[in-house]
Order: sequence, then structure tokens, then C-alpha cells
Amino acid sequence: GEAYVEKLIDRSKGDTIVDYRKGNEAVVSGIKEALKKAGHSEIRHAFDAVSEKNSYQNICEVLSKGGKITLVLPGKDYSEIPETIEKSLTSVGSSHTGFEANSLEGKAGIKTGSKDFAFVFFRLFTRGLQDGWFTPHPYKIIPGGLNGIEEGLSNLKAGRASAVKYVYRIEETE
Repeated sequence: GEAYVEKLIDRSKGDTIVDYRKGNEAVVSGIKEALKKAGHSEIRHAFDAVSEKNSYQNICEVLSKGGKITLVLPGKDYSEIPETIEKSLTSVGSSHTGFEANSLEGKAGIKTGSKDFAFVFFRLFTRGLQDGWFTPHPYKIIPGGLNGIEEGLSNLKAGRASAVKYVYRIEETE
């Protein structure tokens, strides 16, 4: 939700919000406007943490020729991405195994550093939670365990779930 994210960003540093729910044209124009306000004329690198629902297509519309994009969904057809843009995959699984897909064709290779990065990152992540400078996303516990799933799905469908994650305690299921 925009109101929630607004509290997390610093507009004086050029942070901005582009809401994907306003449609593809609004996303592309929002990114271009943010670039303009920041005094930049191009984007050379992009990390698409969604990789579906037109996210990478929108990014590619603003990514410079010769730019690079990394995507997160393996096995997906990314043939729409222009050949002038270099594409790669980033997978959280590589932080556990040390192996990661180094191409979109799924060929595995060893990339050094992913396990080491995860080792350090998750310790820092944990310290942030313990010390309070890193906080979790807002959540709501839905009572009744798995019997509460219908309530959560109804809230999602009705648009009442902005900036909140639902938690179900399975042990509460009758």
C-alpha cells in the first residue's frame, strides 16, 4: 500500500513510489518521471523481483539498450525481452546450494559468493530484527487456523488487504 510505503522512503534522496495497480502505461510513465526528477536519463540495471504480470515488459520499456535485467522466475519464456538487453536469473536457492542458474536456459553453474552473501546477509537481517532497526511487514493473525482462509481470501478479493500479510495458526484449526 502506498500509504505504508510512504513511511519507508525518503523523498529527499530521490525515493519515489510507482503503483503497478494504476496500469502499465502509468508504471512506465511513473518510472520515466522519477528518472527525470532525479536528473537521470537512463536506467542500465534492473532487478525484477516479480517477473510476471507485465513487470519485466514495463521495465524493458525504460531500460537502456545494452542494459541488464535480472529476473526471478525460472522456466518462464522471456523471449519478449529485446536482444539489446542482457537478461539473467537470480534465485534464492543459490544461497543454500552455491549453485545458481547462470542463464535463462537453466544451465547450472557455480557462482562464487552466493552462499557467503546469504551467510552474512541473514545474520545482519537477524540483528536488525533483534535491535529493532529492521521491522517485519505489518501482519494480521486470522483466527481459526485454516478455517480462516476464506476470510483472508475474501479480504484480498475485496481489496481490503493493502499493506498487510495474513497469518494462520494451523494449530487453531478445529
